[in-house]
Amino acid sequence: MKKSTPPAERPPFAWPSGFQAAGIHAGIKPDKKDLALLTSQTTATVAGTFTTNQVQAAPVKLCRERLAGEKMRALIVNSGNANACTGPKGRRDAEATGQQVAEALGLDPGEVFVCSTGPIGVPLPMSTLSRGIPLCVDALRDDGAADFASAIMTTDTFPKIASEQFPIGDQTVTISGIAKGAGMIEPKMATMLAFLVTDAAVDPAALQTALSQAVALSFNRITVDGDRSTNDTVLLFANGTAGHEPLDASHPDWPAFNDALRRVTLSLALDIVRDGEGATKVVTVHVRGARNDEEAEAAARAVANSSLIKTSWAGGQANWGRVMDALGYSRAVVEEECVEIDYDTLPAVRHGIAADTAQVDLDRVVAQDRFTLGIRLNLGEGEAIMYSCDTTEEYVRINVEE
Repeated sequence: MKKSTPPAERPPFAWPSGFQAAGIHAGIKPDKKDLALLTSQTTATVAGTFTTNQVQAAPVKLCRERLAGEKMRALIVNSGNANACTGPKGRRDAEATGQQVAEALGLDPGEVFVCSTGPIGVPLPMSTLSRGIPLCVDALRDDGAADFASAIMTTDTFPKIASEQFPIGDQTVTISGIAKGAGMIEPKMATMLAFLVTDAAVDPAALQTALSQAVALSFNRITVDGDRSTNDTVLLFANGTAGHEPLDASHPDWPAFNDALRRVTLSLALDIVRDGEGATKVVTVHVRGARNDEEAEAAARAVANSSLIKTSWAGGQANWGRVMDALGYSRAVVEEECVEIDYDTLPAVRHGIAADTAQVDLDRVVAQDRFTLGIRLNLGEGEAIMYSCDTTEEYVRINVEE
């Protein structure tokens, strides 16, 4: 049965100083929260990454442009409508949404970021948004992160939040993240939104580098169904209220900031896989020994995206033949007689043929809700990890209903 709660093995959620958040039911959806607002009491530097789909929603285009200004004071997000493939009106509506937030808060519209998620091709209900924005402003609180997280959900079954705290000099700094995503997931990037906030002070160029590297190892290494969306956005805001000198690559605490950011993004990314539409398992696909890292990633993606493999996982079957097949059609160079495959620690394939492990023991590994598929190509030093899930009947049911 589909799990509906995230794992508990994580530090208590913390929220950085100088940020407020809110999430309300504005009426875009019939009966669930659907409008979220995030604000910074001071001007924050901003970094972002976006979908690589050639078809991009109006808010994605708007955020790309505003990212160049490197400044943020507010973020407005609606769920229940993607504002994608909506033509010039969609662009006007995205701008009008940001303008209304700016007017309500007394801000420069260029420092207001706008995101949307939901069905494609439907115009935004602007009258509903216009009524909801003042309510969202009134609902802003220092402890509003949970409401924000609920308001950006679509087919998610649980809110996705994570945080890390660490010292910079004699100051305690917090990085917190909120994400949504359950289907149409394979970045670079996917139907996912993630918003990260920190009270650290960070040089804008360094902030972008840190985010891009963290995304490459987290949100860009997950797949639920191999589909890439029109709205995917990750934004990181740093408002500097912790009071230390700005961080950049030359700062002695720069590695600590990067490590914490990567832990937060990976935690959120794994929650997205765990909450994959209809998913019951999280599978780590770890490829080693490719000729280079690029070929290792190609091999891992082929396995992680294979419908045949993902349905065998759903059935609790360690069908390593399908894994060999996917490796063979991937863009990686593969020499059949060199391939080794393990399910957790149990050998399934050696020298390209079946190992001595009993099939029932391999199947027992796949019956778990988490396991690792270890693959060695034995052709070089290349290595890559992908995080995937099984594909069940529930995935089809959800997407027919949606």
